[in-house]
Amino acid sequence: MYQDETLRCVDCGRDFAFTSGEQEFFASKGFQNKPNRCPDCRAARKASGGGRGGRSQREMFTATCSQCGGVAQVPFQPRSDKPVYCRDCFASKSSYR
Repeated sequence: MYQDETLRCVDCGRDFAFTSGEQEFFASKGFQNKPNRCPDCRAARKASGGGRGGRSQREMFTATCSQCGGVAQVPFQPRSDKPVYCRDCFASKSSYR
């Protein structure tokens, strides 16, 4: 049903094989588009955190815990009108479980 195809990578411009096995795998996952990148460029993009699945490092802010007074690292800019808790105090508050 599937036949090997030659595609051109959008990043490096090299031709690469889109094998019948890969096509079958893509179809089983419900993917409708052919890959745009060769395996090397896909691996490099994945390793660098690019693409939809990649996550960049989240900016963290330092604050004082409203419960114990310790240092808290939080992923949002703290406001003076809202309490901020360190990891331990946040986990111990039963209303957040």
